[in-house]
Amino acid sequence: MTEALRILALIPARAGSKRLTGKNKRLLGGKPLICWSIESAQGITEICDILVSTDDPEIAEISKAAGVLVPWLRPEELATDTATSVDVALHALNWYEKEHGEIDGLLLLQPTSPFRSVQSIEKALQIFENDPSCPVVSISPTHAHPLWAMKLEGDYCVPFFDEHGLNKRSQDLEPAYTVNGSIYLYPKDYLRNTQSDLAINYRSLIIESQSEVLDIDDINDFDMAEKMLSISLSGNLK
Repeated sequence: MTEALRILALIPARAGSKRLTGKNKRLLGGKPLICWSIESAQGITEICDILVSTDDPEIAEISKAAGVLVPWLRPEELATDTATSVDVALHALNWYEKEHGEIDGLLLLQPTSPFRSVQSIEKALQIFENDPSCPVVSISPTHAHPLWAMKLEGDYCVPFFDEHGLNKRSQDLEPAYTVNGSIYLYPKDYLRNTQSDLAINYRSLIIESQSEVLDIDDINDFDMAEKMLSISLSGNLK
């Protein structure tokens, strides 16, 4: 019998936000934004713990009340604009394995993607279980195909790529995707060995739902989230 995976879910929630003040604790549908990501990970068998890494005491209290692990406030050097997600992830990973034993992987859930589904997380875990040596990253179809991209040369607009697809119909172009920021699942030593949070080659989880891949960065995104939630409650969101 295969031994069950032990996955640590990490939700990074820094206090500072230049474009939308206090966004991680801003109320969406009556609950703080961070709680949407916490709830999406709760109850999944493979997730041994959910850890919130934050420098904000209020976010820490919200997260503790939601029933997840907040063992410390993030060190000051990991709460700046220049701190990388790799540094934050390694800080949490190293602490967790020292205190709670080894894990198989780290699941990074950004709180700015509130509508990711439990089903998508479970699909990512299934992909990871089949090949636990390779990261799993969620991607979505691009809205604008890269072979239709343009650039400026002086006053002239020219194709960005020499081998462009401007003479092709959209249905004739090879499907193109972009990383959507909703789900990142790493083997336990991947971040330590590469010091990078995104590989060139990784296993892909394709998410086509527009709501699931919404990434809240500014007030316009937040307004869109509220509209999507309203439509979802009416039963019309796909």
